[in-house]
Amino acid sequence: MSNQYQKIIIGAGPAGLFTAIFAKRNGEKILLIEKNNSIGKKLAITGKGRCNITNNTDDLKTLVSSYKKNGKFLYHAFSEFSVEDTLKFFNEELGIKTKVERGNRVFPESDDAYEIIEKMYALVKDDILFNCDVQEILNEENHITGIKTNKGIFTADKYVIATGGKSYPLTGSNGDGYELAKSLGHKIIEPKPALVPMTTKEPWVKDLAGLGLKNIRMDIYQNGKKIFSKFGELLFTHTGISGPIVIDCAREIGDLLENAPVKVLIDLKPALTYPTLKERINKDLTEAKNKAIKNSLGELLPSSLIPVIIKLAKINPDEKASQLSKDSKNSLLHILKELTLNISEIGDWNNAIVTDGGVDIKEIDPNTMKSKIIENLYFAGEIIDVYGPTGGYNLQLCWSTGYLAGIS
Repeated sequence: MSNQYQKIIIGAGPAGLFTAIFAKRNGEKILLIEKNNSIGKKLAITGKGRCNITNNTDDLKTLVSSYKKNGKFLYHAFSEFSVEDTLKFFNEELGIKTKVERGNRVFPESDDAYEIIEKMYALVKDDILFNCDVQEILNEENHITGIKTNKGIFTADKYVIATGGKSYPLTGSNGDGYELAKSLGHKIIEPKPALVPMTTKEPWVKDLAGLGLKNIRMDIYQNGKKIFSKFGELLFTHTGISGPIVIDCAREIGDLLENAPVKVLIDLKPALTYPTLKERINKDLTEAKNKAIKNSLGELLPSSLIPVIIKLAKINPDEKASQLSKDSKNSLLHILKELTLNISEIGDWNNAIVTDGGVDIKEIDPNTMKSKIIENLYFAGEIIDVYGPTGGYNLQLCWSTGYLAGIS
């Protein structure tokens, strides 16, 4: 009996869709299985619903070195299907015009993730089975013989697991792909939430919720020792901090917290040295003359930040600017250069953008995405133990690994 399909792909997220599109182009008869009632649920919420397609990094070495974990594993995938190939596919083949924004982030000009989902769906709509739950993968002597689902048993020559990680469980990615891989003998590196916001012990952050700060420096300390620094954009939330530089190092901070408390020092004016900032403060206060201090720092700080900084510096907000004591000025200076926050925890799966962990890369051939354990199994996307920073990197790894799994 000949197999019904040449390739069965489990999961219609970004990696599964690319696998399906390119396998189909290769002339293969495919079946794309999706447990939700629609495709690309997670894709629809990436880039705040605008879909950050990729990061416009054309140099291969730079791209690979940007990944937070196991970037070298992706070297071949990126050389086979590069950022340039990705843009060409979306621009020319799907007819989606793109634009490059700050931090080299690439978005569709329409700012609408659904434009991408609809055009990709059109390419595979006849090959998808929705509301289909994979219950078991049937395996004999390291060879998959079929998959058992709530809609019956399906067979193929080759199988691809592209079920994503555990981030955003509401979109259906609850980590069940790990169980499938584990049942076939694959080792799973413990999945942990990555690219998450952080909660702080300081309650005053809620007064700043929604305030974004650009070009600031954040130093991370543990046991009085500086561990690392980040520079860029930070956002205050009702319970702590978020924004690109925060979520990009959240996983590292989560690991540090397992051993000892972690402190974050924010330099609000990294471009100014202490003496330069001191001069600037003196100048602003002198010019303000009889104005109250609470009305004298508008040139230096965003308005919502002023009352918080004054309170932390233990200064009376109604005190006249020109009459501020030397101690008060020094206190102000230190808070602007070292605004201190104590991290109590990092976010959980519900607000994780990606997963750190997954199928061990030692058991996957980086040239084909083929399992080294099961002869007719492939992996693509976030289920693999790789992840990148924010800014389109995580979708790029889905496109490139999906392409490889599709053509292999």
